[in-house]
Amino acid sequence: MTALTLSTAAAPGLRADAIVIGVAKGAKGPVVAPGAEAVDKAYDGGLAGVLETLGASGAEGEVTKLPAPSGFKAPLVVAVGLGDAPGKDAGYDAEALRRAAGVAARALTGFRKAAFALPAADAADAGAIGEGVLLGAYSFTAYKGTAKNGKDAKGGNGKAPLAEAALLGGKPRDKAYKAAIERAVAVCEELNRARDLVNTPPNDLNPEAFAAIAQAAAKEHGIKVQVLDEKALAKGGYGGILGVGSGSASAPRLVKLSYTSAKAKKHLAFVGKGITYDSGGISLKPAGHNETMKCDMSGAAAVFAAVVAAARLGLEVNVTGWLALAENMPSGSAVRPGDVLRMYSGKTVEVLNTDAEGRLVLADALWAASQDKPDAIVDVATLTGAMMLALGSRTFGVMANDDAFRAAVHEAAEESGEAAWPMPLPEHLRKGMESSTADIANMGERMGGGLVAGLFLREFVGEGVTWAHLDIAGPAFNEGGPFGYTPKGGTGSAVRTLVRLAERTAAGDLG
Repeated sequence: MTALTLSTAAAPGLRADAIVIGVAKGAKGPVVAPGAEAVDKAYDGGLAGVLETLGASGAEGEVTKLPAPSGFKAPLVVAVGLGDAPGKDAGYDAEALRRAAGVAARALTGFRKAAFALPAADAADAGAIGEGVLLGAYSFTAYKGTAKNGKDAKGGNGKAPLAEAALLGGKPRDKAYKAAIERAVAVCEELNRARDLVNTPPNDLNPEAFAAIAQAAAKEHGIKVQVLDEKALAKGGYGGILGVGSGSASAPRLVKLSYTSAKAKKHLAFVGKGITYDSGGISLKPAGHNETMKCDMSGAAAVFAAVVAAARLGLEVNVTGWLALAENMPSGSAVRPGDVLRMYSGKTVEVLNTDAEGRLVLADALWAASQDKPDAIVDVATLTGAMMLALGSRTFGVMANDDAFRAAVHEAAEESGEAAWPMPLPEHLRKGMESSTADIANMGERMGGGLVAGLFLREFVGEGVTWAHLDIAGPAFNEGGPFGYTPKGGTGSAVRTLVRLAERTAAGDLG
């Protein structure tokens, strides 16, 4: 991953391959953002005019490259758009800084070192810029071959990600700045690990392999880990996880990761859907809907990353992660539409659609998490196409059995820069899941399907336990081109929200 440093050096004298500055949209044209004063001075105060001549407007995501002024040790200036300029005496939004840094980092693929002279008014801004750099420079190259020039093919073009980023205007000896950068590194390394997991092909990431990766990370970071294999799941009565995994040659797993702090006063449980490949089972997905289904374990990847990040940050809160891992495949042993499963909670579920499998594995894990009596549970899942229809491909839905907690989760998402939206759990939709054969069916009304799924999950949350459900089906996997600090493929959606929620809980603000 890109190395981050804080630097007090002046832009002209810093040895680097490029200097990154910010430019915003002003009322009368592009405006050079704070942090770039030395560069602007070298252009005799006319940098904004030069950029405008080159076609720059300051729009978000825009990149303009120009030769550095005479006397600069870096040969290149990279101006990145920040969007609309803030009002007088107002600073730049952290997410704008994060996105701009990400765009610049991606534009500097193949460069050894870049100096970032973006507007950083305080340590929080420096942390946001650091996050943008680390997330924007990400690339998944594990399965790339060798380029024609004999060098490792990084991103398919023979170029490695930006190797080092120096954040100008930072204060290397200031505790707040150091802490902000250390946090950015810990969170982004784990988020990028989640991206790697999502991008790994399903022939290499089955439930057993995922569990092994979690075990190795737990050992490295002092996290207690327990893995239930198919025999332990059968003995424990985990009918949902076993049912979903019954059609695959790769047996399911339930992984419990426990990070504990001696100073903790609260306990959070995170539950992740981990379908390492989802064919739909007997209710087979139609052609065109299978190709990206390696991403159906994004929820488990997010939970895994968040628990490890909490441990690395030493947060004063206990965090337990549950990874419900299975592969959903059609075969002679697969669960069929019409089958009834007895879940870990003791409830029976009539399976009407085997492609509504995520809620089945989550149901078992939610009930298991409830037995520890945590202060709150948050589950994360690529659960329904209906949520994508409602909120698009960049926003996840938040449902909960407690309005205040739903608001707290939404606020944590906003603070971390992740787009989320509160969604209801209308009671009238519960009737559609009534079954004449079992306690509940795994399908209900088609309209409002994302909310129906949330109501199903609520049935398996222990009495008196506060719970929220994040449906990340839209933003978990980016099938389009990269934007901001978001790459094509796995995005690591919800990791930052979970970490921020853990930080708020440690500070006594659970909601």
